Amino acid sequence: MACVGLIRTPNYAKSAPNAANALFTAYRPREIIGAGKAWWSKGWVNVPLYKKMDTLTPSQAIKLSLSEDAPIVTGPSVEAVSQPVSYNEPAAKAAAAAEVLDDLSSPSKRGLAKRGVNDPCSPQPDGYGPKPADDTVDAFLGFKTFHDTANNAATPQGYQRSFVDLSASVHANSYMGLYTLRTYDTIKCQQLCDAANLCTAFNIYFERDPTLAPAEACPNPSSFTNIKCTLWGSGVTTEAAVNKGQYRRDFQVVITGSNGYTKDNPPSAQAGFDGPTQFGGAINAPGNYIGQKYFAGVYDAGKCAGACQATTAYERRHPRSDGTYKACQFFNAYLLSKNNIPVGTYCSMYTKSWGKQYSTNYGQYRGSDYYSVSSSYGFTLNPQDPMHI
Repeated sequence: MACVGLIRTPNYAKSAPNAANALFTAYRPREIIGAGKAWWSKGWVNVPLYKKMDTLTPSQAIKLSLSEDAPIVTGPSVEAVSQPVSYNEPAAKAAAAAEVLDDLSSPSKRGLAKRGVNDPCSPQPDGYGPKPADDTVDAFLGFKTFHDTANNAATPQGYQRSFVDLSASVHANSYMGLYTLRTYDTIKCQQLCDAANLCTAFNIYFERDPTLAPAEACPNPSSFTNIKCTLWGSGVTTEAAVNKGQYRRDFQVVITGSNGYTKDNPPSAQAGFDGPTQFGGAINAPGNYIGQKYFAGVYDAGKCAGACQATTAYERRHPRSDGTYKACQFFNAYLLSKNNIPVGTYCSMYTKSWGKQYSTNYGQYRGSDYYSVSSSYGFTLNPQDPMHI
């Protein structure tokens, strides 16, 4: 039996299978070629041997724990009919820089604000969509008008249809805002997306909603149909369309005619940097790596620029004895997804720039979950930092 060699189990490994799995995060396995053993803290464990592909520098493997601890807002509340986009790109970049500086001194703690609710039995707004004559969930889900409308909807120029006529809406970490429309208008939804900074996709659908806010005195009011348009700071996928509705008291909210559209939207240019340069996967360079940062939610390369600049500022204030310091001269920003559901922006930072030929890290497994890389771009500081006082 072949011996693979010794591996050191990462901090997150809690069991022998995880230890074995950790070994193969350094590869993109395509072909099993045999069997072997790897050393775990409690002894040797059996592992499959894969044909070696694109070996990763261990320190550059995606640190998945960063994405697991971040707060998430995955979509609109069931009561919402309008949540205009309020994403402020410069403010987000500044906040990212502040977060990096805070991380270098002490861990930050973040949380989500609580949402409000409607007054009991208060009339609900909107409800402009058609509805079946029979006011039941089954009639709503089977209403031919909804399905014909979704299947015949126009795909806006510059977009690709990601999915069509599902009975679920998108539930992901890159939610930006919600608009309720008077008609099922993909062009109008596209225009709302194009008007919002960093919006790269939208989801439009019919939703069965109550005419009154369900409460003890009105637990199951009659229904009407809302046509909702949600905006996203990443692509939308079939895998992310998992919100099938919910109960509000005895009233069942359901969704159908759900279409998703995604545009190819490279990130904005960043002041003080050349780029963006499009890559295949994430950078897997042979050296000069100085760290990473993850930001949950909207895909925003500007946050990586802020993190890069903040890292350099910190290092410049803490030089070595000879006056030299590490500077972030280049960063790689990409969208990290878990099982094809976007989770946030991942930033890798380097003291020199690297080209597309090094963008060979397309993702990695953690247990049965696959974390993939997309929308990978590089930015190079211009002019370069001298890296000495």
